[in-house]
Parts: sequence; C-alpha cells; structure tokens
Amino acid sequence: MTNHRDGTTPVRVDWDARAASFDEEPDHGLRDPDVRAAWADRLRDWLPDRPGDLLDLGCGTGSLSLLAAEGGHRVTGVDLSPAMVDRARTKPAGRHAVFLVGDAAAPPVGEERFDTVLVRHVLWTLPDPGRALRHWRDLLRPGGRLVLVEGVWGTVSPVGIPADRLTALLTPLAGHTRVERLSDDPRLWGEEVADERYAVVATV
Repeated sequence: MTNHRDGTTPVRVDWDARAASFDEEPDHGLRDPDVRAAWADRLRDWLPDRPGDLLDLGCGTGSLSLLAAEGGHRVTGVDLSPAMVDRARTKPAGRHAVFLVGDAAAPPVGEERFDTVLVRHVLWTLPDPGRALRHWRDLLRPGGRLVLVEGVWGTVSPVGIPADRLTALLTPLAGHTRVERLSDDPRLWGEEVADERYAVVATV
C-alpha cells in the first residue's frame, strides 16, 4: 500500500513488515472485548439485515472480515500484503471467509458481484479515490451498499479524506448516503480520539 501524505508525494509503507504487530492496535486486532463489541455493533447497523456477499478491501489481518462472517455474511477479504493475508487466514475464524492477495483499487474478483463493499482506512491512500469508488460501485449488485470508514489524522500535517469530500465524490454514484461520526465513541479505538473519524454508508 502507498500512502499519499500530501496528495502527490507517495510514502511507501512496508505492510508485510508491519503485519506481525498490526493487531496490537486496539481497532486492528479487536482483541479487547469492548472494542470488538463496539465494532460488531456498528457492523450490524451498517450491513444488510439479511446475510449476503461482502467484499472487504484492504482487509489487513481480517478482523472486520471475520466479524462480518460471524454475523452470517459470506466474506471475501482482499489485501495487497501477502503477510497480512496469511495472518487473516490463520485466525481461528478464518475458515468462514476467503482471503485473497490483491489491490484494493482493482480487486481480483473477476465478474463476481457483492451485496456490500466494506473499506476501512484505505480510500485516502489511493491516488484516484473517485476512480476507485466508481469501480467499487460496479462490483455491487443493484441495491448494494458501500460502507466506507475513513478520517483525517494529525494536526500539523493532517492526512486522510474529509467527510464532505467523500460524500461529494459519492453524490453521482449513490442514491442515498449517510455519514456517521465515529470520533466520539472511544470504544471503537480503545481510547479517546480528537481527530475526524467517520463512516459513510451509501446505497447504490
């Protein structure tokens, strides 16, 4: 994955090297029961009531994928890092989801279509977010939904994508879009946070 801190200058992160410690962040590994329960509650609200096919892009070690699978959804997780995918596959609940190595912007799913595309903290790293959103929309069945968890982090040199920019990109693509602020729920992050964190749920 390549992070674009200022929109033009790429800063490459070696996600394979970070895979071993990735789950130490409370919202990555979901090891704390309260953090895990908080994300499970959000997923139940964001995802369709009826179990369906879900594509988790930039899935990392698969924590959200496996939460969705535990809720009955048929999950395909995609991440560019083979080490992240290996860790996702070896988790106890990994048998309930399929994990693939691939680019989140162009996932290797062929003609398969999904009821939900879930993406957390990935869109802001891509050089052309609008193009990625259009491709993800085309991976959805009619009436499907995009669930995008994003934010803006830092104060001196902030990185991320503001909610208003993301909703503007979604306007021509989605029939209904809602924004849910996440910064004020410390259970999700394992601590109090002051930066902008949010989810957008868009139905196409």
